[in-house]
Amino acid sequence: MKRKHRSAVLAFAAMLALPAHALAEVHVLSSGGFTAAYKDLLAGCELKIGQKVVSGYGASMGAAPDAIPNRLARGEPADVVILAAEAFDKLVDDGKGQAGTRVDLARSAIGLSVKAGASKPDISTVAALTKTLMEAKSIAYSASASGTYLSEELFPKLDPSGAVMAKSKKIFSERVGTIVARGEAELGFQQVSELVPIEGLDFVGTLPEEIQRVTVFSAGLAAGAKEPAAAKQLIACLGSSEAAPAIRKTGLEPIPAK
Repeated sequence: MKRKHRSAVLAFAAMLALPAHALAEVHVLSSGGFTAAYKDLLAGCELKIGQKVVSGYGASMGAAPDAIPNRLARGEPADVVILAAEAFDKLVDDGKGQAGTRVDLARSAIGLSVKAGASKPDISTVAALTKTLMEAKSIAYSASASGTYLSEELFPKLDPSGAVMAKSKKIFSERVGTIVARGEAELGFQQVSELVPIEGLDFVGTLPEEIQRVTVFSAGLAAGAKEPAAAKQLIACLGSSEAAPAIRKTGLEPIPAK
């Protein structure tokens, strides 16, 4: 029996030997930017904490029904929330997150993808990006942190006439890359970690450094956490040095644990 498989079997056996109350489920709500890394790390972290994890997904912010703040407002169970750092801080201010529990996991840049096989436009400079935006027939952006920056700050700054925003569409409850892969938008902007996993896309690159907006994804305890001890262990696992390669693979920059 291989060592990895034997360890998994022993860990599962240990879980079965625990008293019933120790096997309570840990509920996690994760935003899209960290989802690929989270899914890659989940099985190992589940074994490490010895409890089953129930996962849900949604945007860090925005009006979509499945956005994490809206799910919490409806009373959905959550022990751990993983979302943009500023969104977690707002949850704390709104009484939906626990102060002092935030752990920063990764940094994420905004990137651009096009449909696989399509010509890759030049976005290497601010001038080139502006030209690409003006010439594009259609643009998709997310309803979460990156899309808020693009639609409320960057696009109006690069094109005060409003022509870019007029042909841009905010995408709710679906990955921007999926829309582009289906041919429903020519350009798709979102966190790099949300574009890279989507099949049918060609990744173009990130926004120029001087107009880039880096988002920090953080994990913390929800105000209504029923399994706080296990939740803290799960967050520690996601932020561990062992998790860094999986995080990096998804297009994120791991933040070393303090």
